[in-house]
Amino acid sequence: MLNSKSITKRVFRWETFLILLLLIEVLVFGLINPRFLMPRVLLGSINNFMTISVVALFVTLVLVTGGIDIQSGAIVGLTSITIGVLWNDVGMNLYLALVIGLLVGTACGALSGFFVAYTEVQPMVVTLGGSFLYSGIALLITNFSATEAYKGISGFPEEFSQFVRGRIFGIIPHQLLIFLFLVIITYILLHRTKYGRYVFLCGVNKHAATYCGIRTKQIVMSTYVLSGLGAAIAGILLTAYLGTAKTDLGKEITLPVITAVVLGGTSNLGGTGGVIGTALAAFVIGILRFGLSLANVNTQYLDIPVGILLVLAVAIRFSGSNPTVQKFIGKLRRSKDLRKNN
Repeated sequence: MLNSKSITKRVFRWETFLILLLLIEVLVFGLINPRFLMPRVLLGSINNFMTISVVALFVTLVLVTGGIDIQSGAIVGLTSITIGVLWNDVGMNLYLALVIGLLVGTACGALSGFFVAYTEVQPMVVTLGGSFLYSGIALLITNFSATEAYKGISGFPEEFSQFVRGRIFGIIPHQLLIFLFLVIITYILLHRTKYGRYVFLCGVNKHAATYCGIRTKQIVMSTYVLSGLGAAIAGILLTAYLGTAKTDLGKEITLPVITAVVLGGTSNLGGTGGVIGTALAAFVIGILRFGLSLANVNTQYLDIPVGILLVLAVAIRFSGSNPTVQKFIGKLRRSKDLRKNN
């Protein structure tokens, strides 16, 4: 049976705040522009930020261990151009090229994860270097294509693009269903398996986890492998949705991805976080940007409210764990109880 304290804990979860924030956004933007509330328009906007949402799910695992991954955008572009060149210029079967694209993204994550885990170089430095390295390799691959790099490789089979662009009943985008499937997979992996518990333990105290017999180096490396896989999946989805393969497809997703993960409640210090919070935060950011664009806000200013939202939300969340704030709240509760008794 649930007591009042456990009920309060469930109601005032960070995810509940994000859901309320999402509902407020929908209500406000619907009042500003009634077209926003049209199911086809609202659900269709999901396609615009699905790449960020997918990558953020897997980057969550990295941040839970106390690391960071800023190379995802480069892996998205590398995956995209690899698939395009293999299919268009080498003449490889498209679905085999997709598999190789996934393997390339996974290998990139594994390489960076190895240096982070086994050399103990700062994750920021390793993944920054990885970002430059994988972007350079992507440009190098374009030399094997007859198409100019700035044009991109297009002309993919219709069934490939339709798999991502299509809608169920003409309303629900296929990408939303793919995303929900990935949410379930990553949620089970992080929150319902022994592996997930090890990931959290590595973030809480890596040395203590090592003394407990956990192979922390392998666990940390595996999170970067999964992050690389997630970026490769996002690269495939973006290539299919746009119908073109280019090296720079993911160049602008790094900061939004980290924003979504942190806004979702994952600490950049490691040890806390969750997939559901990341998924909700990605939608909060995506809907905010889409709603502002429908409200005729210039696109170059869309990052300003996102930045304000991130700072305020993180300040609210982490102030709750501040001893001074907790002491102040405790005093308020005690004074309230005294007034009731009197």
